[in-house]
Formats: sequence, C-alpha cells, structure tokens
Amino acid sequence: MRPWRGVIVLLSAMAIVLIYFYFTKQSRPEVSEQTQAGNSVIPVVNRTLAPRSNSLPLEAAGRTSPVRNAPVDAQAAPPAHLLPAPDVMASPLYAAPGSPAPNIAPETLLENVRTSVRQYGSMFDGNPVGDNREITAALNGENPKGTKFLDPDNGMRINAKGELVDGWGTPFFFHQLSGTETEIRSAGPDKRLWTSDDLVTR
Repeated sequence: MRPWRGVIVLLSAMAIVLIYFYFTKQSRPEVSEQTQAGNSVIPVVNRTLAPRSNSLPLEAAGRTSPVRNAPVDAQAAPPAHLLPAPDVMASPLYAAPGSPAPNIAPETLLENVRTSVRQYGSMFDGNPVGDNREITAALNGENPKGTKFLDPDNGMRINAKGELVDGWGTPFFFHQLSGTETEIRSAGPDKRLWTSDDLVTR
C-alpha cells in the first residue's frame, strides 16, 4: 500500500500546482508584446479601460451646471464683450441701438461712404483693407497721418462694435476688388445682405 500512497500524494500535489497556475494565469493581464530595454525584456501589457461614464452629475465631478447657476433675471446686464468700448461710445459717430436713422437718404449715405474710401485711397495710394471694423478704424483716424474721413454730418454712424452702419443700422459690407477699388454694399431695408433690395457702389 505504501507505493500507492506515494503516487496519490504526488498526483494530488501536481493537481494543486496545476490549479494554482490556472487561476493565477486567469488573473494576470494579457501580455501582447515585449519591448527590449538594454539587455532586459520589459513586458508591454494590454489593459482594457472601462468606458467612461457620463452619468455622474456635474456636482460629483467637481463642476457646476452653468444653466442651473445662471441668473434668471431677464434684465441682467449683457456680458462685457458685448458692451461698446468707451472710446466708441464717446465718438460723435456712435449710434446707440434704437437711435433714429440719419436724416439722409440711404443712397446718399452710401455715396458719402464711397467718397471717404476714395479720399483715403488718394492720400495713402490705396484703399483701406480688412473687415468693416478695421476699415472704419482706418477711416476714423487710425492711419499713419491720423486723418479722419468720417463725418457724422454726412450721416455716418458706427455701432457698438465700431462698425460703419447704413441708414437701417446694418453694418456695411466691404469687398476689396483691388488695391484701389472697393465694393461697398448696404443690406437695404430688409437688413439682409445679398437680397434684391441691397444698395451697392464701387
């Protein structure tokens, strides 16, 4: 009976070792490749990250809901970047929202703007370039000679953003056709560009 006991003990020990290795292999992360650093081999482990959950409330993530904490007062002041700059408000050209239109025909106002652009071009050998705000600034003294070409008596007005506006309060659209020719477009009474009532000059 002694030889059989030795065999049973040996088989039991082998079974325990196999079970141990089976379970430890299941719990180890999978090694997909190896990289060599010098003479040593460093295993590179593939770890599958659990997908991030978006179900946490903002408060649990250390943030607050901008909608929940936003002021509900309808009369709250607009953000600072939407307010007119002090130098714009102080300008005699500034037209506050809702102010009456100039007592000048829209076609005449457009012609006055064209004259200002041409006067600038004659003085500086080229028309001002850029968007409405940049062109308005150049016509209103931000040029090498500090010359102002815009005159409120000719119906010229600027909005809170410093843009030159037409008789309906809509910013003019400037399109540089060349260094000496600029197309100026007014959106017209419907206040929408590229419609049939637009006023255009060059």
